[in-house]
Amino acid sequence: MALGQINTTAGDFKGNLKKVIDCLNRGRENNVDIVIFPELTTTGYPPEDLLLKPSFIEANLNMLKQVISASNGTGCILGFVEGQKELYNSAAFIYDGRLIGTCQKLLLPNYGVFDEKRYFIPGDKHTVFDTGQVRLGVNICEDIWFEDVTRFQSLKGDAEIIINISSSPYHMSKWKIRQDLISMRATDNNVIIVYVNQVGGQDELVFDGQSLVIGPNGEIIAVGKQFEEDFIIFDVDTVKLRHNRLNNSQFQKRKSLFQANEKLRLIKLEEWYEKPDKNVIPFREIKPLGEEEEIYSALVLGLRDYVRKNGFKKVLLGLSGGIDSALSAAIAVDALGKENVTGISMPSMYSSEGSITDARKLAENLGMEFMVIPVTDIFNSYEKTFSGLFKDLPSDVTEENLQARIRGNILMAVSNKFSYMVLATGNKSEISVGYCTLYGDMVGGFSVIKDLPKELVYKLSRYKNTAAGCYVIPENTIDKPPSAELRPGQKDEDSLPPYPVLDPILEAYVEENKSVKDIVNMGYKEEVIRDVMRLVDRSEFKRRQGAPGIKITPRAFGKDRRMPITSGYSG
Repeated sequence: MALGQINTTAGDFKGNLKKVIDCLNRGRENNVDIVIFPELTTTGYPPEDLLLKPSFIEANLNMLKQVISASNGTGCILGFVEGQKELYNSAAFIYDGRLIGTCQKLLLPNYGVFDEKRYFIPGDKHTVFDTGQVRLGVNICEDIWFEDVTRFQSLKGDAEIIINISSSPYHMSKWKIRQDLISMRATDNNVIIVYVNQVGGQDELVFDGQSLVIGPNGEIIAVGKQFEEDFIIFDVDTVKLRHNRLNNSQFQKRKSLFQANEKLRLIKLEEWYEKPDKNVIPFREIKPLGEEEEIYSALVLGLRDYVRKNGFKKVLLGLSGGIDSALSAAIAVDALGKENVTGISMPSMYSSEGSITDARKLAENLGMEFMVIPVTDIFNSYEKTFSGLFKDLPSDVTEENLQARIRGNILMAVSNKFSYMVLATGNKSEISVGYCTLYGDMVGGFSVIKDLPKELVYKLSRYKNTAAGCYVIPENTIDKPPSAELRPGQKDEDSLPPYPVLDPILEAYVEENKSVKDIVNMGYKEEVIRDVMRLVDRSEFKRRQGAPGIKITPRAFGKDRRMPITSGYSG
């Protein structure tokens, strides 16, 4: 068997088909019996409201026909959309130029980023394919997360191998949760679990790959790379597998006592060709990435795919000399190459000399293009324009935001003139509490670190320097107190709690839905908690207008967390 861990794009039927056929050809070259692809291979995942277009569904079915035609001499299992008016999230079993059968996803997730009940209806039969040599139970993504589906296919359907095709979005350390769950399913049901996951960036989601094959004793038989396309060939001794099951008295007892009312669909292959002269596939060990490297890799992949899949080649961003823009620039260079990233320093009368030199030093270290466009004269022009209207009124946040919006205008002007995409550089802590300016520092086509709390920004910046073996991100940028530099002597802590206090409160409130009382019990002051909650709630309107960004935490803003802008509730 082989796993085609591919990077699909929503609606790119031509590109997705090429990836599938390339894997099928590679499978033939290696005498592979079956190549297994991720969930919704044809359409890319998630296709969202493209599924409401009849022409889109037809194009998906046409691609399936082309895969069937290309399957001569081999087999494959891949995800597609089945039906016309009533749609199923399905898997097709294709063998030697024929569609053997399909199975439908039984459990449709409708939480977090998932919205499958909007588009699909659930299947009502557990499907098992009998090749004559081995029985294969096929299920789709969410079906593996609940024990009933795998148990039914194993005990009632006598499946010795369970194949789960998946498009499971990334968040920090999710791979470990998946691996533990799949291992439990394998050992509980005395089966081999074959799990193939999509890889790549799709809008705000990143798919990390790391497909898995786990044996009946919980042992890892094969594993795919993280954040890379991969073609994973592995051996399954079907004779030994069946013999072990038949002679496992405990399993046979469980099987005889198992009762269930669900329906079983058993599909038998009329003809299965034994391929001679197969080479034994050695075990390929891939060690999981460390925490910081994992997150950094997700950000690089997510940015690279967003930029390239949307037809851009180059990006630009404002370089303030601060840590957020520095980390964003480092990620951009690693994702797109130094020749495709431009940084612009836009100093004002309040910018420190150190911030300008830090921005320049960062650009030199990364080898990226760097330019300086001062904003003071433009700001003075604004002050002159408003001198009559604002007469006798003190300077306040109005003048601060004007500076940010001037910078936003400069970035967008350069973007329009040279067709570069602007990267917004705000972090999750700031975006949570609205410590950002609409049409100012929030402008951009994509927000690189949108889901990174400030403390994690520091961790990843230090990781980048450690991995590089030098201060790519200048030491002063990491060490100096964060500041927007929109007024004399300004510091973030003038307006916000210290980030080591703010970030845990935000995590508890935004990601875990904890109450004031719950967070007080964590050791934080009630007054501070209520201030933070108020800022989060009041800033929903800003977040709605912000650029999309890469999901890193279990609960990101956007599809994960959908709050009304107008609300009378607090706490």
